[in-house]
Amino acid sequence: MRDPFQNPFPGDDAARRSIWEMLVPRDIDAFLAADWSMVAEDFVEESFIGIDGRREADPDKWRLTFPSLAEYRDEWLRQAQDFARQSFAEDPREAIFRTTTLEDIEISGELALARKKFDGGVKKANGSFDVMKWQTVYYCRLHLSRWRVCGFTGYLPNPMG
Repeated sequence: MRDPFQNPFPGDDAARRSIWEMLVPRDIDAFLAADWSMVAEDFVEESFIGIDGRREADPDKWRLTFPSLAEYRDEWLRQAQDFARQSFAEDPREAIFRTTTLEDIEISGELALARKKFDGGVKKANGSFDVMKWQTVYYCRLHLSRWRVCGFTGYLPNPMG
């Protein structure tokens, strides 16, 4: 059984370990704190692009919702602040880690493709369940000596099709 808090990449695979640290614990902790400053340096602002898959398998339905990092940041903050206002029946950090998988990172030179999947959710205090069932493909670049996100295609169905 996998430990969702444990980086799945070996110690000698610094690139994949770094990308995992950026996209899993740092992203989750920043989201829960609704603090963009914790992840701001993890992005390449120039030429950033974010595609919203709208949980649709059909690419014709995907939208260029985030043509700039500023637009993505604003939506990320809106979602994080909305999440922070909710009450949960379990530790949301533990639940999000349990729900999140990032074990497939392809690297070619100074570019990487990271496939982050969500399959589960968080129990809410009112007895409902906040379902987290989507996936995001992140485009990463080695930029200024560290791995950063330069774009993504996200909010895709999990599984596809």
